[in-house]
Amino acid sequence: MADPQVRGAYYVASRDFHSSRRMRAVKPVLLADIGEGIVECEIIQWFVEPEARVEEFSPLCEVQSDKASVEITSRFAGVVKKLYYDAGEMAKVGKPFVDIDIQGDAKQEDLDALTAEEPSTGGASETPKLEPSSQPSGGEQSVLQESEIPTNTTKSHETTSRQPSKNNGKYTSLATPAVRHLCKELNVLITDVSGTGRDGRVLKEDIYKFVETRDSGQLAGQEQDGKATQSTPSSVVPGAAVNQTATQTETPVPLTNIQQQMFKTMTRSLSIPHFLYADEVDFSRLHELRQRLNKGLVRSAKEGVETTKLSYLPFIVKAVSLALYKYPILNARVEVDPQTSKPTLIHRSQHNIGIAMDTPTGLLVPVIKNVEDRNLLSIAAELARLQSLAAAGKLSMQDLSGGTITVSNIGNIGGTYVSPIIVDKEVAILGIGRMRTIPAFGPEDRVIKKQVCNLSWSADHRIIDGATMARAAEVVRQIVEEPDSMVLHLR
Repeated sequence: MADPQVRGAYYVASRDFHSSRRMRAVKPVLLADIGEGIVECEIIQWFVEPEARVEEFSPLCEVQSDKASVEITSRFAGVVKKLYYDAGEMAKVGKPFVDIDIQGDAKQEDLDALTAEEPSTGGASETPKLEPSSQPSGGEQSVLQESEIPTNTTKSHETTSRQPSKNNGKYTSLATPAVRHLCKELNVLITDVSGTGRDGRVLKEDIYKFVETRDSGQLAGQEQDGKATQSTPSSVVPGAAVNQTATQTETPVPLTNIQQQMFKTMTRSLSIPHFLYADEVDFSRLHELRQRLNKGLVRSAKEGVETTKLSYLPFIVKAVSLALYKYPILNARVEVDPQTSKPTLIHRSQHNIGIAMDTPTGLLVPVIKNVEDRNLLSIAAELARLQSLAAAGKLSMQDLSGGTITVSNIGNIGGTYVSPIIVDKEVAILGIGRMRTIPAFGPEDRVIKKQVCNLSWSADHRIIDGATMARAAEVVRQIVEEPDSMVLHLR
């Protein structure tokens, strides 16, 4: 008798049959390399279960590496026989992760019979069996060439002893890697948690609610996936569940009158294309001059003369006013003719400089009028008056109107750099950063202390070009760094 023909991993009927057909064989599918040198990845979810039919390129599972999530598809058409990993476990790249019984050329009725549920073999390796009607007579048996049998030598005992899950959720759990990491920290099986997110995705809130319920004893004695739920109250951070599960409360609060006005003003400012120019200015000499002048003011106060202590702001306000003489465009405003829609530049003679102030009721911008005609003490006195009224909430509309350019001293609160927003009906604004002491090189390369501050300008780029803004800012810088020259420009 001639030996039956051996055809790889397929069974072939003996010669006593008048016709033969290709049968099916279990084919382990290896987890392909998903790139970037990744050697293992986590099974996020299964799209199939044992005994489920799959077609070529059908999705099998979704895996998550430390880079991204990838959907693995089937290379074969057939019937899923074994899942080597459960959702949440780490799968090795290049190792089998699913067994598929490959379909052959059998008829449809034969395929239905071959895919029917077979009795358990007691944990032994799954091998294809011939139908009783296809067993050869006379003791002849079909041959399966052992060299073609797919095996997994590293995990044979582990994979063959794994039982299919009874819970369908085992293969359909959806969650992000961060949620799965939280599950591991809190000793939670993600398939035990009902997801409330989109498409049933498990969220962090779901995990915390599950832990809170579990630790309260409501899940005691229940079993899921053939295992008793393990409760570990000590692994939960005290107070974490309360903070995470607290319901977000949103309370509508109407805007105050100040906030409504600021909302309208800033909304109009959005139509202005801003040009930002910033520079670091050395305040060291102004610092020394201010100290000397304040000492003289203290002596005058002892003699009964009412004076106001000088801060840096009056010097800066006066320097801005002096720059406006050279560049009056910064003191102008833009007006659009409602009939012709043509813009017109309106120049203004008075230097009414607004000072942005943080008040108990919100941001207010009172105005120091006629700065061009005031000296430093007059500016300081008016500034003190406006600050006092602002703190008491008693500023009048006269105090808040008529500004032509604004100075914002945000550095008085904090911050080195600022990008100020131009006020409507103006074309420029100056933001003052925080004064700070830095080491610098002085004469003969000696390290000395310097008092520096950043001045940040914003200009309406529809009217003011960058060169004009830079030149005007340079005038202010020179006056601040050489405050004695201010005497030459006083009127």
